[in-house]
Amino acid sequence: MTASTTSTAPRTGHIGLNVTDLERSLAFYRDVLGYGVIGEGKEEGRRFAFLGDGARPVLTLWQQADAAYSGAHAGLHHLAIETDSIERVKEYESALRAHGVEFAYEGVVPHGEGAASGGIFFHDPDGTRLEIFAPSGAQNEPTPVKSAPTCGFF
Repeated sequence: MTASTTSTAPRTGHIGLNVTDLERSLAFYRDVLGYGVIGEGKEEGRRFAFLGDGARPVLTLWQQADAAYSGAHAGLHHLAIETDSIERVKEYESALRAHGVEFAYEGVVPHGEGAASGGIFFHDPDGTRLEIFAPSGAQNEPTPVKSAPTCGFF
C-alpha cells in the first residue's frame, strides 16, 4: 500500500531503545519520568522492560548495547516526549535536576525563534538525546539557537 492510497499515515506505536544497564535505565524512565512498567523479561541475556501509560506500551528498553549512544551513527536522533503544558515541562525539569541530569540549554526553550512550542533537552543514562516539550507556552522564552531548531544539534 502506498501513501497515496491511504487516508492517514501510520502512527508510532512504541519506541525501542537499546540500553547498557536495564536497572539503571528502568530507574530513570520509571522513577524520574514516571512511566509505568507493563512487563519485564528477566532471563539472562534477554532482559527487557515494556514501559507505558496504563496498558499501552510507549517505550521498550532492551539490555543489549555494549556502549553508550553515539550521535555519530545513523539511527535515532532524539526522542521527543510531549506533555500538556509548559508548567508540566518545568516540573520534569525540576525532577531531572534533582536526579543530577545536565541540560543542553538553560531552562525551557522554544523550538525555534517565534515558536510557541518548546521544552527541555537532555540525555538519558546511556546518552540518548531526549526532549520533553509542550505544544504551546514557550513563546516568551529566549531562543538559544537562531539558525536551526533547538532540537537539531544538542
